[in-house]
Amino acid sequence: MADLQGTCDKRFEAVRRQLQENVDSGAELGASIVLDLDGEIAIDLWGGYAESDRTRPWERDTITNVWSTTKTVTSLAALMLVDRGELDVDAPVARYWPEFAAAGKEGVLVRHLLSHTSGVSGLDQPAVIEDLYDWDKSTARFAAQAPWWVPGTASGYHALNFGHLNGEVLRRITGKTLKQFVAEEIAGPLGADFQIGAAESDWDRIAPVIPPPPLPFDLEALGVDSPVVKTLTGPPADASNANTAAWRQADIGAANGHGNARSVARILSVISRGGAVDGVRLLRPETIELIFREQSNGIDLVLGLPFRFGIGYGLPVPVTLPYVPDEKICFWGGWGGSVIIMDVGRRMTVSYMMNRMGAGIVGSDRSEQYVRAIYDALAG
Repeated sequence: MADLQGTCDKRFEAVRRQLQENVDSGAELGASIVLDLDGEIAIDLWGGYAESDRTRPWERDTITNVWSTTKTVTSLAALMLVDRGELDVDAPVARYWPEFAAAGKEGVLVRHLLSHTSGVSGLDQPAVIEDLYDWDKSTARFAAQAPWWVPGTASGYHALNFGHLNGEVLRRITGKTLKQFVAEEIAGPLGADFQIGAAESDWDRIAPVIPPPPLPFDLEALGVDSPVVKTLTGPPADASNANTAAWRQADIGAANGHGNARSVARILSVISRGGAVDGVRLLRPETIELIFREQSNGIDLVLGLPFRFGIGYGLPVPVTLPYVPDEKICFWGGWGGSVIIMDVGRRMTVSYMMNRMGAGIVGSDRSEQYVRAIYDALAG
């Protein structure tokens, strides 16, 4: 049995018990949970193991690949440019990235990139994961190809290219890569142990991900013209890629962020707490309000489930994620179950990061357990 480390306010003892139970049963390998209540850290727990052989414990500074939770940091970077007056979410992408106007995309707006509604949710075939490791070549391909559906009419989850699309706009404006911008203008000022990719000097404290069961899609039955098939094969993702040197060295702002619950909560609590954390202001309140401008609400063309997107983040949709209250909340999570919830109404941030990936697309049975326990405690 691996004892949990850290602190937990007695109000949230049910969360500690649930995490301990999951570690003891093997449902969790290693994990971390943080609850920030307007700057009060009510939960900061970690425990379990960093590796499947259970010889290395999950430590306070253990980090792991957080998959699509990375997108929430990429969106924050874009919103920071909006806040500075350097980026207009209602402007055409081509204003900042002229080549993107090719093949009928002159009307694609910045907010379409940030809400998964651009029609460019992956690479045209042929495509392999190594294509994403070459930023210049892959972004040139995205700029040249035609959209797979009419932009702005529906969401189609930009699973692996969200960071390339939004990151190239950022690079054209700032001259910085997304990885560099996050390091210098987000993680650095906030003192957050988070990075896009992972520096080789940090590899010894990474908890490798344990791949999940296969995704619940029959790609052959869907056919090659399906946005599901095009996205999930353009390129195909193998979770074990995250444990390779090439993945860690790449700049994949959709999926290769490395951190833990503490560092992700530190960054995203900027949104929950009105734009500033401990005197470091990254956003104005009016910029945060942009997140809640609904851009799509319906069956996502890639995920196949009802989702609702604002600008940069998911918004509550009770039929799909009933454990996220239908209130002034924005959120997202990563393949396998990691989740970050910014409850603006309560000025509260919930963060859960782990290395054993669960079944499902967004969230998992474990993330649901922890989130429910937190909201139940608040209601009690």
